[in-house]
Parts: sequence; C-alpha cells; structure tokens
Amino acid sequence: MSLNAMNETPLQLGRDVCGNFERAGEHEWLVTNGMGGYASGTVGDLNTRRYHGLLMAALSPPTGRILLVAKVDATVCYGGKTYPLSCNEFVDGTVTPHGYLHLESFFLDGTVPVWHYALADALIEKRVLMAPGQNTTYLHFRVLRASDTLEFELTPLCTYRNYHSHSHGGWDMPISEIRNGFKVHAFQDARPYRVICNGAKFVADPAWYWNFKHRMEAARGMDDSEDLFCPGRFTLTLGEGQDATCVISAESAAPKKFAVVSAQIHESSQALLAVLPAGAPHWIKQLALATDQFIVDRYHDGRPTGKTIIAGYPWFGDWGRDTMISLPGLTLALQRFDMAASILRTFATHINEGMLPNRFPEYDETPEYNTVDATLWYFHAVDQYTRRSGDIALAKELYPILVDIIAYHRKGTRYGIKVDVMDGLLAAGVDGAQLTWMDAKIGDWVVTPRIGKPVEVNALWYNALAIMADLSKQLGKKKLADEYRKAAAHVRSSFQRFWNNEQSYLYDVIDGPEDDSGSDSAGRKVDPRLRPNQILAVALPNSPLDKKQQKAVVDVCAGQLLTSHGLRSLAPGQHGYVPYYHGNPKQRDAAYHQGTVWAWFIGPFVDAHYRVYRDADKARSFLEPLGLHLGEACVGSISEIFDAEPPYAPRGCFAQAWSVSEVLRAWLDLHDSNRNRYMIASIGKGKST
Repeated sequence: MSLNAMNETPLQLGRDVCGNFERAGEHEWLVTNGMGGYASGTVGDLNTRRYHGLLMAALSPPTGRILLVAKVDATVCYGGKTYPLSCNEFVDGTVTPHGYLHLESFFLDGTVPVWHYALADALIEKRVLMAPGQNTTYLHFRVLRASDTLEFELTPLCTYRNYHSHSHGGWDMPISEIRNGFKVHAFQDARPYRVICNGAKFVADPAWYWNFKHRMEAARGMDDSEDLFCPGRFTLTLGEGQDATCVISAESAAPKKFAVVSAQIHESSQALLAVLPAGAPHWIKQLALATDQFIVDRYHDGRPTGKTIIAGYPWFGDWGRDTMISLPGLTLALQRFDMAASILRTFATHINEGMLPNRFPEYDETPEYNTVDATLWYFHAVDQYTRRSGDIALAKELYPILVDIIAYHRKGTRYGIKVDVMDGLLAAGVDGAQLTWMDAKIGDWVVTPRIGKPVEVNALWYNALAIMADLSKQLGKKKLADEYRKAAAHVRSSFQRFWNNEQSYLYDVIDGPEDDSGSDSAGRKVDPRLRPNQILAVALPNSPLDKKQQKAVVDVCAGQLLTSHGLRSLAPGQHGYVPYYHGNPKQRDAAYHQGTVWAWFIGPFVDAHYRVYRDADKARSFLEPLGLHLGEACVGSISEIFDAEPPYAPRGCFAQAWSVSEVLRAWLDLHDSNRNRYMIASIGKGKST
C-alpha cells in the first residue's frame, strides 16, 4: 500500500492556496537555528500569531525567546505599476495590502521556504533561512525573470518582547544608522540587533504602526492586537538574475554570506537524506529533514553543553518526556548516534531524586520535576540507543544512574511516586499535580489527574525493570540482574489487575482515590474509560500482556480510537468526551486529553499492530495519511493534535517533535527486511510474545 503519486513529489502549493486570503493564511512555514530560535509565518505573509516573526531569537538557548523583527513588508515597482508582496490584517477588519494575489507558488527547498511572485512578465523568488547556531535570519530576494529593472522597497517592522506576549507602542525604541542599515537598542540591557541590506539605501523614518491583528490568537481566546515599530525603509534596484539579502541579526559578529549559509544547510540536508532507504517517498524525506528543526543545543553560561530536543513550535521548550519519546525517531532511526548520546548525557546531569526533569523554564531557572513517566521513557531511550547503535559503553556509563532511579522509585520520591510493595506496581499522584503525559491543568483544576496506578506508567515500569535485568546481565552484575528480573515478573503478574474482563481492554487507572474512581464488579477502584494509554502495554519492547490480550487491546484501539491522524485521547461516547479542540484557554485545556487526537500515538499503535498481526505493509498503511498532512498546517511538518471528529482539523503546535519522530521511526522500522528483522527482534523479546 502506498500514497498516491502526488505525494511522491516535492510539496508545492499553487494559486488555489497562495492566491486565497484564508487558505494562504492557514498554511504556515518554519525555519530554525539549532539553538531554540526560529522564524515563522504564513504562506501569504500574514502574521496570524504572536509567535510569528522573522527573528525569534533564543537569548538563553534553547529558551529566552524574544521577538525582534516581526516581518519585513516588501513592495516592488515594475513597468510603471506597484506590486505589494506582503499582507497585514488590522483590528478594525482592514486587510492591506493583498500581496498574496501575486503569489504564484510556494514550496520547500529542503526545509527552506520559497515563494515565487509573478508580476506581469517578471518572476521574483523569496527565501527565508537562519544561520545554524546563530540568532540570524536571511531574507533573500532574486529576480528570476524580468524585461526591465525592478525597484524594491523593504519596510522592517520591529519590536523587542517575550514571544508569549504582545508589544504595544508609544515607547522610545532608539535606533542608530550603520553601514547598509540600522541597529536597534530597544532599551537599557536589551540585546542590540541589526538589520542590514547590502546594496540598498536605508532611509530612516521612525514611526509606530498600530493595531495589527493576530487572528489565530483571537481564535484561541487570547488578546490579539500588537503595535510594531518601523525604523525606516530600504530601497534597491534589481534586474534579471540579480539578488539581494536582508540580514537580521542579534549576534555581534559579522554575518556570513547568504550563499555560504545556504550551502551549509544544503550539505546538512543531503547528509540526512543519504541514510534513508532507496525509494523512500518524498514525504518521508521531508520528515527526515524536519527532524533537524527540533534538535538544539542546551547552553550554560553562554556555551553549549549538550544536545536536547524542542518539544514543539511555536511555543514549547525542551521537555523531558517529549525528548525521550522523540529521541529514537529524531536521532537513532537516522543513525545519529553521537547526537542521541549527547541528549542522554545532557538529561543525565539533571536527574534529581530519581527523576528526570519535566520541563526547563525560561532563562536557566530550576527545572520542574512534576512527571512520573518521563524518567521511565529514559530507560526506553537508553535501551533503544544500545540496540540500534550496538554500543554498550554509554549504557555502562549511565548504569549507576539507572540503578539509583530504580532505588528512588522503590523507596519513594516526589509527588507520591512509589512502588506498592504488595503488587510491585508503581503508584503516583497527589492532589493538584498532573504527572502523566495527560497533563492539562486549569488553575487548581487538574483535568485528568490519574492519581493511583496509571496503565502506561506501569507498562513503562515493567519495561524498565526488564531492560535493567538484561543490561545488568550484559554488564556481569548477576545479583542485580536476578533481582530486576524477579521484580519484573512480579509486576507482570500484577499487571493483570488492569485487565477489564467485561470490556476486554485495560483500565486506564487502578487503585485511585475514593472520590475519583469508579468500581469494577469486584469492588476495585478503577477508571474504565477507553483511552490510548493502554496501547503502550503492547507496543513497548517488553509487554506484560499475553498474545490474546495484546490482540484485544489493538483491536479495541483500532475500532474506537484510531483516526487518520493518530489516536483519540478518549473514545466517543465515554464520560467527558469532547469532539473538537477550540475556544478559550479553559475550553481548550478541558478538551486537550478528552478526545483530542494525538499524532504521536500512531507510532505505538503501528508497533502494536505489527506485533499482533505481523503484516508490515498493513501496519505502515496507517501512517500514510499523515504524509498528506505535510501539505497542510505547517508545510513539511506534523501538528501536535487534531480534532477528534472529521475533518480532524490540525490544532495545537503546528510542528511537534514526537509527531514527526514517531511517524518517521515507525515507517523506517517497517520499511525493509533489515529494519524489519531488527523490529521483530526488539518487540519480540520476552515470553509475552
């Protein structure tokens, strides 16, 4: 089974999207710099989010994001006519200018967004890219076709504000003219930044532009207006075959030339594509390229200290859970073993009281440790690294840390995380805390508290103990190996407590608080709602279920949770089900894990389906609709979530690490005989298969 021929060719949008105000504003693009900074906007050059901008600099990498330049509006005079290339929407409903009407096509050259504007017989190309490892953006124009010269006017719209906020004008933003442009000193202690354009004339004309509207913020129930500062304008003349680059930089060093940076990005892209199997479709190639957007350097005292993973754009930083789930697909599946090892070492330095950080706040603040599953995913990531790379040295290096983690979970650590000595299962949770991946919280209200013994947490716990038993044996630590294997056997036996005999699937949580749980026929406190978390008990390398139970779980998830874009977080008809993710923050958070489809769960579902049915082609076919999604939302990437009902509209972050990672990893694992043999060896391990 394969996608149609359209998806075997590069992603390209034509006039039907580009020339339509609504559609051009719904398709987004993203470029990144490998340190948490990025540039983003819409195909129609209409900023619809507070998170859109040409330079969203990461001043405390990979966090400390500050918007410096929101956009550069361009106007071209040619043949006696004036053609705008940009578009803005204002609070009073005015939309002007309508530059998208001249946009003939939009496509990705690797990960570089490319616009082609047709002005009479002239054709102008625009590209945006960022210098790797620098807070520097390049806006490049080239005249591909013309019978006369073209006069360009470029109008930068500037600010200096946190990426979660909006700027409102009227304050003094000092600028100083420099060669080929200007420098902005927004206020005392602000990072200076420059905007230059070689070959252009800059004319200072400082003024505030008022009341830009961000329609996506309005749809999200947020404040939606912003004021931007215009320092002046660049003017330049270009003829056929000529080009010019506007460089926006928060770095003190002189920027590299556009051609040098472009060649560097191209070389990196080709190296990534070289490891893909022959005949990989274009959408898989595009996903492989997209992986680079999420892998960034974590800095300390101004210097990079190791790799980490941005959970999603435009608003997430690096999260422990997301990083460990994403690591196999973003690094190991593409044979980037050194990068994977760096990520694992980076997080090892932050483990505290047996717990991996859940989230790193802005500006090097103390990490937050409110997660029960991120640490267990760490075991999975280490194990996958060892299996795929064949390198036992890193696991040996991290082994004392892993032993310490198990010990903390046995004796107890934060938030009531502790092994129940009676059944060996892992309990977790206290009032007011959200510890699992279903972590929505509205004020003091935890939407899905899941206090007790969550099903996927204990599937991960069993997997971790089995991994430690095998690793201990490999390292010659027989006593510990026997101890971990015995503990794993205890957990596997007790895991049957999750089995819902009446419905033939797994309870989502057992042994919860009296007030939060229902009861089964035996009087046990359980949450019987059908959620996708149980699929991990089949998908993980070490499954605590027998074959009949594995098949039952796969079948019920396929029948009630599966969609074209992932698994629903709650089955339709279940108590609390919400079919659409929209509205203000409270409404959206209330729907976040109550039906909303999560793309990343398609990876575990495909693994589980293949484990049960051993049909690689059929399992891979579940991934293919997400290839079509690459032409929607953020072109070339996969969204975080989708509505739970048709047409399954994309929502949340427009580019999500674990969405990209799990689709790519699962497809590659199922693609050919070599990877297939590896997958069978991996998921077939243990008596449960």
